[in-house]
Amino acid sequence: MFLSVFDMFKVGVGPSSSHTMGPMVAGARFLETLRASPFHPHGLRASLHGSLAFTGKGHATDRATILGLAGFAPDTYDAGKAEAVLAAIAETGTVTPPGLPTLRFAPATDLVFDYGHPLPGHANGMILMATDAQGDVILQETYYSIGGGFVLTEAEHANAGRVAAAPSGCPYPFETAARMLEMAAASGKSIAEMKRANELHFRSAADLDRGMDRIWQVMNDCIDRGLATDGILPGGLKVRRRAKAIHEALLAERGMNLTAPHVINDWMSTYAMAVNEENAAGGQVVTAPTNGAAGVLPAVIRYWLGHVPGASASKVGDFLLTAAAIGGIVKTNASISGAECGCQAEVGSAAAMAAAGLAAVMGGTPEQVENAAEIALEHHLGMTCDPVKGLVQVPCIERNGLGAIKAVSAASLALRGDGQHFVPLDVAIETMRQTGHDMHEKYKETSLGGLAVNVPNC
Repeated sequence: MFLSVFDMFKVGVGPSSSHTMGPMVAGARFLETLRASPFHPHGLRASLHGSLAFTGKGHATDRATILGLAGFAPDTYDAGKAEAVLAAIAETGTVTPPGLPTLRFAPATDLVFDYGHPLPGHANGMILMATDAQGDVILQETYYSIGGGFVLTEAEHANAGRVAAAPSGCPYPFETAARMLEMAAASGKSIAEMKRANELHFRSAADLDRGMDRIWQVMNDCIDRGLATDGILPGGLKVRRRAKAIHEALLAERGMNLTAPHVINDWMSTYAMAVNEENAAGGQVVTAPTNGAAGVLPAVIRYWLGHVPGASASKVGDFLLTAAAIGGIVKTNASISGAECGCQAEVGSAAAMAAAGLAAVMGGTPEQVENAAEIALEHHLGMTCDPVKGLVQVPCIERNGLGAIKAVSAASLALRGDGQHFVPLDVAIETMRQTGHDMHEKYKETSLGGLAVNVPNC
């Protein structure tokens, strides 16, 4: 499976790529299977397992599952239409997916949060079922939402092993950072140039550029919405949006001779928090590589464009391509799923991607870019995923701000060197995978440990 720039950066809806986008995609896939089957269904059922159960209500997994079975998709999500459909389903106990008859589906009884043992394939498991007139199951499929909006059936998960970064036919099929650097040295090309060449194996240059323009537009629009909106985030924690007030204060201070240099960190944090406040509110975001880490990379691009002399919007594509190359290597050899490896796999991966992108557009060599990604990832190793009340708010929103700061610092450090360093990126990625494997389940997006149990959440 080729991991395109559009796999790493998917337009979708908050608050979670694995808990919102994944289940919605799973619902759409199940409907496709149902349409092609010889059965005549009369009803639908769903059960959520592992992290999808433990943090599902806080992550809006129930809403996403219902909407997926109603025919909604993350990239075309319409919030107003979704609310109307949810209200109708709650009232009638039925759902009418496109191309299928009206089916029984009462969320209160037909959507089950199973808090027992997780399904064997992944911490984010769900089972979707179709029933006959008597209520007996006539078709069933197990899906795993493996992070970043990626969804695999049980059979696909069993057969997939590690996802291949590039199939034969791609001119630069690197699956590790070491191979990437070898190919860069042999070809004389940058990481972005090699990634672009791989992308052009599957789509035209016009489609590639148009798609990347849309990715950045959605990211930038998300920042702007977050900077313009205040109020209380949904979910019951009564978390106030802060990005708007902080941004207004920063604008008022701009140009003052006594402003401390470290205030630039506040700009980066505010851009990232704006995105993740939008994500927490269920707004449109871009996985980068996940929703929970969606603010890091856009914040670094916005910081670069708005605060770094010589920055040019014409290079945003190179930033995205470089970041996607790094993200693909991480996903291929470890994980981007908080439920699988903790937040080191989400914000850590995002920081590595952002650091690499920034180093690239600031003139870094492939070796310096790889070094930037390694520094950023190394200093997120061991980070747990322990959202309070299962909401993608505390500590997630601020964590994206700190991830952006680390990414910029990592890129800056790498650019001060010659690219030679002690720990290779591949080693940091493997260490992250091993750390995630060893990490106790209560620290991997279950809200059963850490801040989730030590902070009063009501």
